[in-house]
Amino acid sequence: MDNNVVFAFLLTLFAGLSTGFGSLLALFAKKTNPKFLSFSLGFSAGVMIYVSMVEILEKSKDALVTEYGLKTGSWASVISFFAGIAVIGIIDKLVPEEDNPHEFHHEGEQKCVPCEKSKLLRSGMFTALAIAIHNFPEGIATFVAALSDTTIAIPVAVAIAIHNIPEGIAVSVPVYYATGSRRKAFWYSFLSGLSEPVGALIAYLILMPFLNNALFGIIFGVVAGIMVYISLDELLPSAREYGEHHVSMIGLVAGMGLMAVSLLLFI
Repeated sequence: MDNNVVFAFLLTLFAGLSTGFGSLLALFAKKTNPKFLSFSLGFSAGVMIYVSMVEILEKSKDALVTEYGLKTGSWASVISFFAGIAVIGIIDKLVPEEDNPHEFHHEGEQKCVPCEKSKLLRSGMFTALAIAIHNFPEGIATFVAALSDTTIAIPVAVAIAIHNIPEGIAVSVPVYYATGSRRKAFWYSFLSGLSEPVGALIAYLILMPFLNNALFGIIFGVVAGIMVYISLDELLPSAREYGEHHVSMIGLVAGMGLMAVSLLLFI
């Protein structure tokens, strides 16, 4: 394995591990703080919605238009987006959920009811799945860029790392509040980030002869759909259930703002 390949793997590993760093930042907060939970879930939704609609879906369209032309490529991108929503929606329906809704227990009360914990854990697991799928093609993209041009690959990897920090928060916060375990919250977040170097490994071992704009475009479209669904169906409703509607909206805008700045820094 030559030096360029080793460097490409290390760069991809750096980007992926920043998800775990985001998890560590989130886990300094107290477990019983509903405002922090509401803000964090709103923040996570803002991150995922903005990056999906502004960056990932745009990448999907660009790749598919390059491959099939403006009209066909644009349609293929939109179809991929809604296919991602359909896939995660079907998975959502197949996952068992408690029948009776319960309110969040604020400071001074004992702990969340089992139903509430189950719902939060489910939210964290779905978010981890979406981010893992998202990170996989990012790992491929970072790896391939590093092999072709390191001057391009380094800012790409740094930008992805910045994106992955709030994504780590998106996974770890609901898992921590559901289980009370910092260790579990960290490891779920950490493992979702590891899909990035796994993507690089797959690119090196299997996909190099088959990678093309069409495959990348479809993958990014599906991922964008999955992340928007998770945000609207899981993260935002969960944030509002804690009685902190305005706090969750501030978190939503803050998440979008962070993603906007992180993208602008690397134009």
